[in-house]
Amino acid sequence: MDKDSYQAMLAAVQAFHDKHDFKNTGGEELAYRVALMTEELGEISACVTKGKTTEQLAEECADLFILLIGTAIAADFNLNQSFWDKLEKLTQRSSRMINGRIRVSEFRDS
Repeated sequence: MDKDSYQAMLAAVQAFHDKHDFKNTGGEELAYRVALMTEELGEISACVTKGKTTEQLAEECADLFILLIGTAIAADFNLNQSFWDKLEKLTQRSSRMINGRIRVSEFRDS
């Protein structure tokens, strides 16, 4: 299987879940997974704010990505399709400069 494909990543994360029996040992409980993702975001933030290496940042981002794929497995949704559906919505949105940075959102004028 092509290691660059989403299907290969999904299969690898599924194998990891199966190896550790996440389904039957609490590893696929969604609130727990959110806590783990929050922890990884903190580690990503620390990489950026503490000037850690690109390699350290890449490793923390990979941790988060693996958790996201695992959450799709746990919640039984197609992350690949969700990605493309959301990107299509995002490409239809306008952008604005807010506080000197670009923002793409569904802006609602009050």
